[in-house]
Amino acid sequence: MTQALTKKVTFDEFISWYPEKSENRYELHNGVIVEMPKLRGKHSEIAGFLAYRLNVAIEAQDFNYFIPKELILKLFRDESGYEPDVIVLDRQEVEKEPRWATSSVITMGSSVRLIVEVASTNWRDDYGLKAADYEEMGIAEYWIIDYLGLGGRRFIGSEKLPTLSVYQLVDGEYEVSLFRGSERVVSGVFPELNLTAEQIFSASL
Repeated sequence: MTQALTKKVTFDEFISWYPEKSENRYELHNGVIVEMPKLRGKHSEIAGFLAYRLNVAIEAQDFNYFIPKELILKLFRDESGYEPDVIVLDRQEVEKEPRWATSSVITMGSSVRLIVEVASTNWRDDYGLKAADYEEMGIAEYWIIDYLGLGGRRFIGSEKLPTLSVYQLVDGEYEVSLFRGSERVVSGVFPELNLTAEQIFSASL
């Protein structure tokens, strides 16, 4: 992960700057534009697999949700915006979004049902910075798929095993559940989802 620019910018400056045809994705972290490489290899495989399975669950349960291909999530403060690996949006709530139709920007936590990040070398952002920001926005559920067991011991334990962390918002704060191996992942947003942690890590059934 490398920084695209070091000059601090506002969110609107970031959106104006964002190149339409780019080989990379970009996020705004506390006023600094950060280059996020396109999803590749296993990272891309896991994100694609999970997006497919969540779409199947959305259709099966007749939820009024959808998974966009691209978007920018604007945080409450004006210096940060993220592009999650997978995000599930509530179609009815998105209709209230002031910037969705023109710039694919989501500004309200109520529009988001679930965010998924697949952890890589930037795992500190996923476990620290983003978890705090998503909690502040009131995002109902946030998953970190740490298929290589990269996260710090305070997050996934001392054995450093592949771990899927599910953060669920309870009374304004996240409560975290950890899933490994053959354990079925328990989701408040998708209670009927029948996937184990290992199935998600391997991106296969």
